[in-house]
Amino acid sequence: MDHNAELGNFLRSRRSRLQPEDAGLTPGAGTRRVPGLRREEVAQLAGVSTDYYTRLEQGRHPHVSEAVLDAVASALRLDDVERGHLRDLTRTTGGSRQSRAHAAARAPRVRPAVHQMLDVLGDVSPVLVVNHRRDVLATNHLAQALITDFDALPYRERNLARFVLLDPAARELYRDWEDVAQVFVANLRLAAGRHPDDRQLNELIGEFCVKVPQFSAWWDSHRVQQCAHGDQRFQHPVVGDLTLHHETLALPADPDQEVCL
Repeated sequence: MDHNAELGNFLRSRRSRLQPEDAGLTPGAGTRRVPGLRREEVAQLAGVSTDYYTRLEQGRHPHVSEAVLDAVASALRLDDVERGHLRDLTRTTGGSRQSRAHAAARAPRVRPAVHQMLDVLGDVSPVLVVNHRRDVLATNHLAQALITDFDALPYRERNLARFVLLDPAARELYRDWEDVAQVFVANLRLAAGRHPDDRQLNELIGEFCVKVPQFSAWWDSHRVQQCAHGDQRFQHPVVGDLTLHHETLALPADPDQEVCL
């Protein structure tokens, strides 16, 4: 993944969604040739020169201070998730990227205590443990009954995003399939910013580009979102209509793993 291009594309996508009135600016005279804010307007709002912001958007400014990132984020009205994504995209030092790539490549292991937690919750809630790629690392029996038995799938296919986007059963299971699918794409976009050199993640994204007709448009929107919490509506083949609330919990001792229940 070309991180410089990703940074520029993300910034352009964020300024294209803002109108001058949204940012408290008075529109200039004449026809606007670009959607949203112009570069010079973002620079004005961020308190930097137009040349500086242009180089940043073109990926030609290797060292950006936290103060400038905060100013640009505020100018573009970024939310907390988008701000974090912007910082990920500006981390271009070789050491940090290599260490993240090495961490992403390690074989994921779920600690016994986490497995025990899944068992304890087995009569209460469906629970899965996933990593940044949404690889399913562990499940309890309720999760298998609700979604699918990931343990019975070939190892490569034990991925929640793959199930949602590629398995025809997912379109029947999720009553709001398109909304759910777009959230997964936005979450993968967030993961790609944090792990730009993760070969498996990049291969997964490439496969979706080929096999899911809507994927390219969703990906090119540069939407980023965490799968944090919310309600999901299911049409389960056995029990019928279900509306379940889900929460995602980080595991501090395992920073690349999350518990979804």
